[in-house]
Amino acid sequence: MGSLENHMTKRIKTGLIGAGFIGPAHLEAVRRLGFVDVIAISELNQDLADSKARQLNIPKAYGDYRDLLADKEIEVVHNCTPNYMHYAVSKSAIEAGKTIISEKPLAMTSKESAELVELARKEGVLNAINFVYRYYPLVQQMRGMISQGQLGKIYLAHGCYLQDWLLFDTDYNWRIEPDIGGKSRAVADIGSHWCDLIQFVTGLKITEVMADLKVAIPTRKKSRVTVDTFAGNRSEHDDYELKTIVTEDYGSILLTFENGAKGTFLVSQISAGRKNMLLIEVDGSKSAVAWNQEEPNELWIGKRDGPNNLLLKDPSSLISGAKGFADYPGGHPEGYADALKMLMKDVYMGIINKSEGRHVPADFPTFEDGHREMLIVDSIVRSHETRRWIGVEYP
Repeated sequence: MGSLENHMTKRIKTGLIGAGFIGPAHLEAVRRLGFVDVIAISELNQDLADSKARQLNIPKAYGDYRDLLADKEIEVVHNCTPNYMHYAVSKSAIEAGKTIISEKPLAMTSKESAELVELARKEGVLNAINFVYRYYPLVQQMRGMISQGQLGKIYLAHGCYLQDWLLFDTDYNWRIEPDIGGKSRAVADIGSHWCDLIQFVTGLKITEVMADLKVAIPTRKKSRVTVDTFAGNRSEHDDYELKTIVTEDYGSILLTFENGAKGTFLVSQISAGRKNMLLIEVDGSKSAVAWNQEEPNELWIGKRDGPNNLLLKDPSSLISGAKGFADYPGGHPEGYADALKMLMKDVYMGIINKSEGRHVPADFPTFEDGHREMLIVDSIVRSHETRRWIGVEYP
């Protein structure tokens, strides 16, 4: 990750499309960079856009995202809309020549995500996707240790991504509905993060999958009272309609990696007490490492012939490639908001490099990474449907 200080020539003007759960997190992250002005916001209608603009202190409000994209002042767009809108918004942003930073999944289908990758390449538009978990300092430490051979030959990669916010039949969210969230829910929504992260730290592609998915709660009570994502149990609302559920609540997936290593992960949105437990472990011929997103400032290092170690986040203890992802000294915890800021710093450094004619290869997650995750999810769904191993067919 490069330094911004030597390259700043002007402030960058940005627009935010969608201000639900994740939109304000994007907003806070880019404001922390110090040289980005979020000058406009778009929502589903003008009243909501005006309300969000006042709440978030953004000067311009648009009730239609196409009007925001037509604003010539805006150079960068953050696509924080619900899943079903990702493709249309990103495509329009690319056609408008705006740098586009999208939430995942990249689109509703891999056909759409492939089109976005090709269109962005054709138009020469810088693009990024929010695989934020790559940007924790100790994740970068894991990646560096593996690439340096400290673990030896990789035998096994395993873990889980567990949440509990959809545990009760009174829990409901737009992500549950396939027309809005997509044909896969738990795997596509959070399992995609796990798959991206395990490939990022190991440097190995997932080549085959065997999946068993399950709808544990076949009928849910959809409240007619709007409740925000992660707001907890909705049982206090008596005004609801019964909805049949077809997207999975949890899944177990076996993996094969390109070097022949094996893996497994469990994904669930109905595991009581687990709020956002993303756990990855990589086992090699020399040692093993494990990291849990709920305890992000600790890295477990396992040994066969010596004591295990617990490495605490401290820039002075990290390998050179990971030091730049920790802004604060040892003893000062860094978490999700800091990782998101680091991702945005990396992307906006890429924007500066491009604007000043420096052809520096992008090291941040792009639409190509998003498309690859769509292909993995496709293979997982197909494996579950056919009850057999399915190969992941990359472009």
